Amino acid sequence: MDYEKLIGKKAAEIKPSGIRKYFDVAATMDDVISLGVGEPDFHTPWQIRREAIVALERGKTFYTANSGLMNLRKSISEYTEKHTGVSYDPASEIIVTVGGSEAIDLTIRAIIEQGDEVIIPEPSFVCYKPIVELTGGTPIIIETKAEDSFKLTVEELKAAITEKTKLLILPYPNNPTGAIMEREDLEKIAEVLRGTNIAVLTDEIYSELTYGKKHFSIISLEGMKERTIYVNGFSKAFAMTGWRLGYMCAPHEITMQALKIHQFGIMSSPTISQYAAIEALTNSENDVKHMVSEYDIRRRYLVNAFRELGLDCFTPEGAFYVFPSIKSTGLSSDEFCDKLLHSKRVAVIPGNAFGDCGEGYIRVSYAYSLRHLMEAVSRIREFLDELRSENA
Repeated sequence: MDYEKLIGKKAAEIKPSGIRKYFDVAATMDDVISLGVGEPDFHTPWQIRREAIVALERGKTFYTANSGLMNLRKSISEYTEKHTGVSYDPASEIIVTVGGSEAIDLTIRAIIEQGDEVIIPEPSFVCYKPIVELTGGTPIIIETKAEDSFKLTVEELKAAITEKTKLLILPYPNNPTGAIMEREDLEKIAEVLRGTNIAVLTDEIYSELTYGKKHFSIISLEGMKERTIYVNGFSKAFAMTGWRLGYMCAPHEITMQALKIHQFGIMSSPTISQYAAIEALTNSENDVKHMVSEYDIRRRYLVNAFRELGLDCFTPEGAFYVFPSIKSTGLSSDEFCDKLLHSKRVAVIPGNAFGDCGEGYIRVSYAYSLRHLMEAVSRIREFLDELRSENA
């Protein structure tokens, strides 16, 4: 077989995830502290697991409707209205997906065609750009900056918009930086979009994980619901990564197209997970608050620790990552991560995995116990001391 001729050009050109690369290498090594994957170290709350067990025992193992269980869609609608003030029709404006990632994929494939432009602020989650490229669209990258708190500014947005612009992706709270967009920031963005035919994909998978400031969604602003696809899920806030469940809320004109792609590619999301998700949305608020409180302790510890180590570190206000600068070491992001992993057995992710402008940074997840974080910091201190001695 001539696989070079067989494999599609677009698939061949896409680079593998920089996140999984270091996770996979670390998995082959002993005594590694891995702070690379954004996965809560908490168990899924017991009442959620219990609901799945009950559903399994009762034989609720068949396909659901393509859009998901109606009771779950009703719960999503109620939950979204409670947290954003915006309601969606469970029958026609909500699709339950296999994680938030499928919702992102459905949105982009339902909207973007050859030559369409999609504005993506970076650093950001690794999947947006490849999915746009697979559809034939053109990613237009806006490089956010630490001095702007890694926010998308209205000036940068205006400069990026062309007659080909079809979609803006808003990845806030942000992975990897932990940046958030506040109401006044989003009002400026909304003002630019009003009167255009540009849609918004707002990825709010970390919306429950904010510190000191309540999350605000762009769908809450006048005129934004009609042009926005709201993506969320259960992985991060409810510690349900392996359950693979997310959802998208959008105008019916968009969901009816996305649903066709979902029907042919997926059929329906995992049934047992859907029953568990109803319990998560209705009876797990206190569990989420507890986890956020624990993350906040870890967040403050890591930010202070990196600053004490002599590394500039932006204070994240959402998600569960810190994004310290390692420019002062003279190493590239890849070099820093490779050397740290092999010499001190600590796995973190190079910032350029989240876009070229992430070069000079590393992403460190604090979705791990304080004990693990403290040991990791101790090893990173040794690494930096040795590095500075070599360069003295």
